[in-house]
Amino acid sequence: MGRNYEEIQEQWRILTKEIGIDICVLDMPLLDTRKGKDLMGTFIADLVLQILSFVAESERMNIRDRQRQGIAAAKEKGVRFGRPNAAVPEDFARIVEAWERGEMKIGEALARCGVSRSTFYRRVRELREKG
Repeated sequence: MGRNYEEIQEQWRILTKEIGIDICVLDMPLLDTRKGKDLMGTFIADLVLQILSFVAESERMNIRDRQRQGIAAAKEKGVRFGRPNAAVPEDFARIVEAWERGEMKIGEALARCGVSRSTFYRRVRELREKG
């Protein structure tokens, strides 16, 4: 049903109270709404569901917190995240010069560099910024 406490409670309420369906959780007999439709059975099922949904959301929050801590620790160590930059050939500057002079069409420049058009233009901009 999810890992958000409020959403689980709301879905359970809609399904069992508004729509009036019975839910049978096979490995959790306490959550079987087919049996115990009296006040005590309803109370026990609702209580067990609240406990399980609380645990599920708490665990989700703990996982995200540990993940955030791990990412921060990795960044402190200098770990880079994401896809690695596409490499350009060593003669990239010469290819760019030939392309700019009109000696080479963009398709040939892309083929020689082995990069996409957007990567080519990004690398050209970076090359110009360097000097």
